Amino acid sequence: MKPLGVVAAGHEETAKAAELMLRAGGNAFDAIVAAHFAACVAEPVLASLGGGGFLLAHTAAGATEVYDFFVQSPGRQRPVNDMDFQPIAADFGTVQQEFHIGLGAIATPGTLKGLFAIQCELCSMPMARLMEPAVQLARDGVRVNALQAYILQIVSPIYSATAGARDIFASRRTSGGLIGEGEVLRQPQLADSLEALAREGDALFYEGEIADLISAACAQGGGHLSAADLSAYEVIKRPPLEIAYRDARVLTNPPPSSGGILIAFALKLLEDAAPNRVDFGTAEYLDLLACTMKLTNKARLDAHLEEAIHPDAERLLDAGYLATYKQQIHGRAQCLRGTTQVSVIDKQGNIASLSVSNGEGCGHIVPGTGIMLNNMLGEEDLNPQGFHRWPVNQRMTSMMSPSLVLQPEGRSIALGSGGSNRIRSAILQVLINLIDFGMPPEEAVHKPRVHFEAGLLNVEGGFDALEVKKLLEHYSKHKIWETHNLFFGGAHTVMHDAGRFTGAGDPRRGGVCLAVG
Repeated sequence: MKPLGVVAAGHEETAKAAELMLRAGGNAFDAIVAAHFAACVAEPVLASLGGGGFLLAHTAAGATEVYDFFVQSPGRQRPVNDMDFQPIAADFGTVQQEFHIGLGAIATPGTLKGLFAIQCELCSMPMARLMEPAVQLARDGVRVNALQAYILQIVSPIYSATAGARDIFASRRTSGGLIGEGEVLRQPQLADSLEALAREGDALFYEGEIADLISAACAQGGGHLSAADLSAYEVIKRPPLEIAYRDARVLTNPPPSSGGILIAFALKLLEDAAPNRVDFGTAEYLDLLACTMKLTNKARLDAHLEEAIHPDAERLLDAGYLATYKQQIHGRAQCLRGTTQVSVIDKQGNIASLSVSNGEGCGHIVPGTGIMLNNMLGEEDLNPQGFHRWPVNQRMTSMMSPSLVLQPEGRSIALGSGGSNRIRSAILQVLINLIDFGMPPEEAVHKPRVHFEAGLLNVEGGFDALEVKKLLEHYSKHKIWETHNLFFGGAHTVMHDAGRFTGAGDPRRGGVCLAVG
């Protein structure tokens, strides 16, 4: 049987939904829309109908576009003392991180507008068919796996913050706790909402009954979001940011998001350094990576990407601007944050890379719908100048960077990652492994990683101990991780090469890869 395609995702049920569409004759875009709906059920902290994201779509005819359906800041701000906005502590075991939740943390969601636009313009199947796997999962239930249970435990203050959230996510086995590994998560209200959306379209969410419920809750309970924000929301289509690296065309998410441009900047720094001149995993190689990340962080600040809602790609990738940073990296190799990703390639040559997020969730369920809305206005990474200082009615920036690689002789790759600020370093390292070292996807994704930020070098377990020891002589502030960890992203990756479909789901984030034939 001729292969139909390949999918990589963060959960078995997410990947199976995509597989079902490919087996039923659908294309990569049918598969990725079905996968997103399934992820909203099976990966509830990472994906939601109340969040946002990006699709980088490359059609068999050669057209490439980014569908930006990320969240939009509301059109007005409530006074701080009239706002439902409070901190919670997410417990990662060795460290705690503060997030902010409440109705005042909700930005205008884009997920449903985005999925309906993609279905209308790129898909071959009706929306009701694409929702079927998610509806069945929500109604029959999905057994919670170890990773999803762990993620729910980390953010348990959010998913137990309100009666509506507890009704869905409370454990039936452990009194006072959230649903755990092995328990079945059933979401009948979400199933009903999906079926209603399939019948009535996205207008139900943006102008109809669900819009009324959202705007009423925010008006009465301390949120910024209004009916006008919902009805005015639009999907934006953009050309991708494209750069040449070695023999490859790398296409990624353009501004106003910042992740793609920072990956492009790092690749341009590495053009002359040629990472494969030294062996993978050596102290020299790891030092080169850390230096590249350090300079990319510096360029991010120097170019005021922290302050700009729309980063300036031309400035950051200007040859003269790059040259000042290349001088600092030249020869160095010789001397010593809740997101999920789905990637699909089909037999026709359609390529889809989808990155989506709900933040961590705001803690509130839209009454009667089973939908938890995002907390993007409470995300420190998205509000670097401080909370409540966001410009009104603007598309928010993001580190999410769905990416494609097109190489000679028809080889194509789709990838992306979750992981907040580690998104760009995860994707960068997988790209280097694929392009510079020529690794197959499974090896490229499974190799250990490093991440440098704010003066701290994080080193994932799996590198040679002697090489790490040599490296750390130059990095007094460091953290060594014993094994693979979701801290270092989840770069689910697929490849089509010479008629063969391969790929890898990243084990750090429950990755699953299915070659469909």
